[in-house]
Amino acid sequence: MPRRATSLRTDRAAKRKHLQNLRVKQALKKTLKKFQELVAAKKVEEAKPLLKTVFSHLDKAAKKGIIHPNTANRKKARLSARLRKAG
Repeated sequence: MPRRATSLRTDRAAKRKHLQNLRVKQALKKTLKKFQELVAAKKVEEAKPLLKTVFSHLDKAAKKGIIHPNTANRKKARLSARLRKAG
């Protein structure tokens, strides 16, 4: 357990940031799963608008440093390829 006031403040800030990062990751996973279910069911017309939302979540997570930017770009490329293949 830290003793110094600055260490205690840092711990509190880290917990807040951790919770915020979890919220962003969970929202991203939720939209990804929904998109993948639509593509698997060959519902391309419903999946197209959702792809834009998934891209937005990926870009925001990369911008905030929650995931690496290259990871976001790789996922975006693979998701769009999967949508093209399904359609």
